Amino acid sequence: MRKIIKGSLIGIMSLILIGCGAAAKEIRVKTQTERTDVFTEIKNAGTPARGFVLLIIKATIKTHLEGYYVLESKDSLHGKPGYPFLINIDGQAEIRKIDGQKESLPLYDKEGKTSHDPDAGEGIKYVLEKEIGMRAGTHKVFLGLPADDYFKEVGITLQEGNTYVLEFKSVYKYKTRPTRIPRFEKGIKEFEVFLNGVRV
Repeated sequence: MRKIIKGSLIGIMSLILIGCGAAAKEIRVKTQTERTDVFTEIKNAGTPARGFVLLIIKATIKTHLEGYYVLESKDSLHGKPGYPFLINIDGQAEIRKIDGQKESLPLYDKEGKTSHDPDAGEGIKYVLEKEIGMRAGTHKVFLGLPADDYFKEVGITLQEGNTYVLEFKSVYKYKTRPTRIPRFEKGIKEFEVFLNGVRV
């Protein structure tokens, strides 16, 4: 029985490592810019020109403070300035480094019960917000977190003359004890993606 359990655990760990390796490889590939004509950053945007749209990309992630985990690599970017977000749209890539802000939210609610807010606790909140102009049509948007070996790619269709907000909301892994509550300290599980408030 012990051999079966040990074998299963080794198999699961191997799949996790393969998955992490595959994500890291895909992120490396997506850092390469194949085109430079897909989007342009816009400041003080007004009404999009004919045939174009305004796309606002938002993403947030909260990480633990630097040194929170004793065995974490010194190269880890968690809790440090310059946390990178990788954006790749139809082959045009850009890395935006965000310094982040310290955020401390109550661990317990008014009744003294454990908060169910995934961001409860002290950590660093990184917020990406980028406004770009691009042609109307169907596009593939890739958002990668190189520091966490995680990415999400979505297809979106945009109609000319409109303004869109594409938001990537972090969903965190569960803290198993004492209750199954997602917590930012456990790291990102996935992004939920919304285009103008509608789940993609």
